[in-house]
Amino acid sequence: MKLIYPAVFKPFTDQSGGYVVEFPDLPGCVTEGRDLEEAIEMGIDAASGWILGELEDGEKISPASDYSEIIAENGYMVNMLLLDIDAYEEKYGEKFL
Repeated sequence: MKLIYPAVFKPFTDQSGGYVVEFPDLPGCVTEGRDLEEAIEMGIDAASGWILGELEDGEKISPASDYSEIIAENGYMVNMLLLDIDAYEEKYGEKFL
């Protein structure tokens, strides 16, 4: 199963080049990266783990918001991230059991 979810990238306030990544549709799913590349990788990992955990607990996951509905504050970016849940489960699924 592949899913696409919006992520909000918030630059660190210290101008170090890092980002905090939050997912409006995945409550409490937050991560960060030292640069944009790492923030994207960490975002994909965090969201995939969040969704896999919910599915393994028998919970339903909320559908992704429409990109146009996400309003980012000035200086923040919104990007859609592709999550390959099957590949993530194959790699990490046993850790959640």
